[in-house]
Amino acid sequence: MDDNASMRRTLRSLLESHDSWQVVGEASDGLEAVAKFDHGKKDVDAIVMDFQMPNMNGIEAAKRIAFLSPHTPILMITLHNSQQLSEQARRVGILGICDKGDIDCVVEGVIAILDNKPYFKN
Repeated sequence: MDDNASMRRTLRSLLESHDSWQVVGEASDGLEAVAKFDHGKKDVDAIVMDFQMPNMNGIEAAKRIAFLSPHTPILMITLHNSQQLSEQARRVGILGICDKGDIDCVVEGVIAILDNKPYFKN
């Protein structure tokens, strides 16, 4: 989930390049992400979400999704990673955070959270 359509296409392509991974939904902002999750996507294995999105940022969206489904792992991607953001992410139930410009980090992060392991790269 990212507000930039080009970034969403790139992430989809990256994630679906793994044989056993399939992207089942996308959202352009935090409100849409929560609404799509609440209306039938609760059976997803993991969520990859941008921090900086319009209408509702990734922290707030993740908080709401975690309330709806506490066991769904969330990886937050951002260009603005910091220790403070990582701590805030952990408090709302995000299992991992990494730089969205680092493709290896995103893949490693998804692998980790699918295995229910925390993944915080600062």
